[in-house]
Amino acid sequence: LGELYGDLINVAMSDIPADMTITMHMCRGNYKSTFMGAGGYDTVQEILFNRVNVHGYFMEYDDARSGGFEPLRMLPAGKQVVLGIVTTKTGKLESKDDLKRRIDEAAKFVALDQLCISGQCGFASTEEGNVLTEDEQWAKLVRIVEVAQDVWG
Repeated sequence: LGELYGDLINVAMSDIPADMTITMHMCRGNYKSTFMGAGGYDTVQEILFNRVNVHGYFMEYDDARSGGFEPLRMLPAGKQVVLGIVTTKTGKLESKDDLKRRIDEAAKFVALDQLCISGQCGFASTEEGNVLTEDEQWAKLVRIVEVAQDVWG
């Protein structure tokens, strides 16, 4: 089934302009701070990274239900992974040190220059939003920028 999905995505992307960048978000649900799916990317890593013709991936890695970073070793040169290591489901602000440690863990499997950082999903993927305040959302965005500047300059 995964191969079929990969092929369908490739068909949909087959006539894009040469200067268009296509990325893919692997969402596991984001309704009122809940999720619908769990598990690592191990079972889809080959299809995801080597069959699907996109330029980058937004991957949820905000908690243990997302699995480890090992599948990133399959990422080909020239593709990017945006690590969704800042949760958008709660207002608890991640520490800079914890985020940098997670980036370092991911960089054991893929080059640091192929990595980026973001929230795990949107703050309000549905009209109902998630259980965090606007101030908490802004604090998380500021934290993402701070860590990105520290890590990538």
